Amino acid sequence: MLVADLVGVAVFAASGASAGVAKRLDLFGVIFVGFVAALGGGILRDLVIGAVPPLAFEDWRYATVAAVVATATFWLHPQLARLRRTVLVLDAAGLALFTVTGTLKALDAGVPPVGACLIGMLVGIGGGLGRDLLTGEIPVVLRREIYAVAALMGAVAVVALERLGLHHDLVLLAPAVLIFGIRLLALRRRWSAPLAAPDAR
Repeated sequence: MLVADLVGVAVFAASGASAGVAKRLDLFGVIFVGFVAALGGGILRDLVIGAVPPLAFEDWRYATVAAVVATATFWLHPQLARLRRTVLVLDAAGLALFTVTGTLKALDAGVPPVGACLIGMLVGIGGGLGRDLLTGEIPVVLRREIYAVAALMGAVAVVALERLGLHHDLVLLAPAVLIFGIRLLALRRRWSAPLAAPDAR
């Protein structure tokens, strides 16, 4: 669980830092956006389930991983080809990992299945939401793209597999692959949620 959580932190930190680099932020700005993207969802999760202080503040490894990865992304960004595509792939991976670990932690805290699914979804989208707001973008979750729906489907899969009593590694891996695959497929095929019909007046 710790390894999956820290991998999620690293992936979202890289996603946030890449978005900061693309917006021409300075070193502090890039690290701050990476920090918020990496730890925002986890802090939200811990506050909702009553785990205070949040793990991101209690365990030094979380903040350290976020800061180191964001800093490395700042200095190595010239080597990252097609920065926007990189951000989208990293974001999809972070969404998958954070949704799965968030849902499992909610279940471990005794949250009922429906509530655990909602918490998992919020954890998954929280970091990306903070990143987009800080970089002046309309949050992906509010746009037409399939994002929160993918997270919710993955959270439901976590709860279902957990209830079936399957091996813990499978409960972690299968929903994460599902979320990641749905997100990338939605980007590739331009799938979107329906929009309200325009006003005819």
